[in-house]
Amino acid sequence: MPVRKTRLAILIGVALLIAASARASELSDDLKARRARVMERLGPDAIAILWSAPAARYSLDIDYEYRQDSNLYYLTGLTQEETILVLMPGNESRREILFIRDRNPVREHWTGHRLTHEEATERTGIDTVFATSQFESFVAAMLDRRGVDPVDEKQAARLFDALAAGRGRVALTLDAGRGLNGPLSAPLELARKIRERFVGFQVTDATPILTTQRMVKTAYERRLLIKSLEISSEAQMAGMRAARPGAYEYEVTAAIEAVHRSRGASSWSYPSIVGSGPNATILHYHGGERQMQAGELLLVDAACNYQYASGDITRAYPVSGTFSPLQRDIYQIVLQAQDEGMKVAKAGSSLEEIHKKTVEVIKAGLLKLGLITDTGGDQYRMWYTHGASHYIGIDVHDVGDRRAPLAPGMAFVIEPGIYIRPSALDSLPRTPENNALIDKIQPAVKKYADIGVRVEDSFVLEESGLRRLSASVPRTIEEIEAFLRKRQAPVTAQR
Repeated sequence: MPVRKTRLAILIGVALLIAASARASELSDDLKARRARVMERLGPDAIAILWSAPAARYSLDIDYEYRQDSNLYYLTGLTQEETILVLMPGNESRREILFIRDRNPVREHWTGHRLTHEEATERTGIDTVFATSQFESFVAAMLDRRGVDPVDEKQAARLFDALAAGRGRVALTLDAGRGLNGPLSAPLELARKIRERFVGFQVTDATPILTTQRMVKTAYERRLLIKSLEISSEAQMAGMRAARPGAYEYEVTAAIEAVHRSRGASSWSYPSIVGSGPNATILHYHGGERQMQAGELLLVDAACNYQYASGDITRAYPVSGTFSPLQRDIYQIVLQAQDEGMKVAKAGSSLEEIHKKTVEVIKAGLLKLGLITDTGGDQYRMWYTHGASHYIGIDVHDVGDRRAPLAPGMAFVIEPGIYIRPSALDSLPRTPENNALIDKIQPAVKKYADIGVRVEDSFVLEESGLRRLSASVPRTIEEIEAFLRKRQAPVTAQR
């Protein structure tokens, strides 16, 4: 290789290493700031404990692809199992203690490299790292007011004083919807054990603190979401290019998910929904085996998980490339509902207010088409069957209060939809009022039967206003038809 090319290759390699190091440092700094804000809310009398997600068995000796607990990832950025984070806000220093699984060359031969203590520190910014096998003895020592090197009595004096005075708090992330039966989660099992053996504290739920904090994305999180939605947008358009009469739903899924992986996303953020014809009216359709027919709509709800940043995009478009008049009728109502919802999405409003605005538009549109007879009640719920908004972030349906005032840094979707399922009439109680309603709207239901439309985009509320992160994906009727006209004919899968 010529000397000039060798030097160029070396310079490129060095530049890439510097860029990777800068990204790692930026993440580590962001994680430190997140933990600091959580500890400020917890207060000096608390000790907080968060666990990694357990592995989930797929079948026999095969596990599902591992997915980290969202709250633990939010505070550590670690994706490996058997990890525990302890926060001690009252400590003089060493306020963050990380427990990770010990290295095991035999196990790593089967499952891959495990982080060393030094690597865990570099990624998380946490200096105090123990083996997971030391966790229970560490917690027992803390609750018994005994120091453990390097977290000695002086370091933990604030917590020990709180325990002695009976005002200590053990903050755990407790599962929602708990019942009296079934196995206990790791936090509940620990709560049971320590209540039997120690005194001076109460067990509290740290989840509300984490939920409130996760609702407002840091600058680093916003950049990840932007990148995630760039990939998801490109994937949506790849799916549009693959769709045509005679193709199968799974071909569109394959085109979308190939872009996810080729652009560096680890996976989808939820199983891709690709439903044609009547399948477009099934909200979480995962069949994927149907062959698309000319004249039908295809509804595609798909997005990727890029470094635990998950967005959400849905488009409905004509397989043949042109909307029919009836499809246009429904699509225009849904699009207008989203447009009006976007106008409401500003600081001080809420996801509930966005939803109410979309309902207002959809009610008026359904009445005009003869699909309901009254805008004052809930008839619209036959055809608009879900909420218009949810938060996005580490989870595609991210945590947060739908009634909370929107503020800069919040990320969410707006996704109105109409789904004309004739079977919806079958579930109505046969009262005189419902019989009369069915008689009046039956002709319109038959006319628009099996048309399903949802228009969904991901947004972040910035200081300057609303930003649509999936803006590159064709959305209006004109944009979609113009895009589909440019498709090149691919080879269709044979069955």
